[in-house]
Amino acid sequence: MRLTEFWQRMDNAFGRGYSRSIATDQVLSTLGGRTVEQALAQGEDAKAVWRAVHAAFELPATQR
Repeated sequence: MRLTEFWQRMDNAFGRGYSRSIATDQVLSTLGGRTVEQALAQGEDAKAVWRAVHAAFELPATQR
């Protein structure tokens, strides 16, 4: 998954403003206690980060 697709999915799921807030503020245990931004900056695969967000926020399967 490319970063552009990742951010499109985040924006579709949460709205543009809230998705950025989640990315900077929400620490996810499934990302090793990192935020989305930290995980991506440290080279974590965007698809793995999306899966962590999807699970943490219990998004519908249609958004998987």
